[in-house]
Amino acid sequence: MAYNHLYVDSDVLLDLLLERKHFFEYSQLLFIQAKYQQIELSTSALVIANINYIASKKLGAAATKESIRNLLKLVNVLPFESDIVNKALDSNFADFEDAIQNFIAERYNCEAIITRNIKDYKQANLPVYTTEQFLNTLN
Repeated sequence: MAYNHLYVDSDVLLDLLLERKHFFEYSQLLFIQAKYQQIELSTSALVIANINYIASKKLGAAATKESIRNLLKLVNVLPFESDIVNKALDSNFADFEDAIQNFIAERYNCEAIITRNIKDYKQANLPVYTTEQFLNTLN
């Protein structure tokens, strides 16, 4: 299946920003392939807040803000409303934050979720891939 709109979870974005060993290459390739194949990449405002918090501990506040500014040129930021929070609270997801991400992805018509944390998306209605798995679907 050809995908036109993907939801990218925080771990994939952190792999890119922090150049995490074993994962950076796949995240970087995801963004390259998305641009080349005109695949829209989206994430949520919550993810941006979370990666700011985590990355600033490693990179410092100024470098993290600059990295996020650059990231925002490549990924759309989707909002979330209180009904998404309620859906997450009422869902069978083991992880509340991942439930929020799932329902945001559904609301904004993402066709798949890209994450390194597949196990917490067992309740997702959308296909869920690691970055490496998704890149293998492009071949």
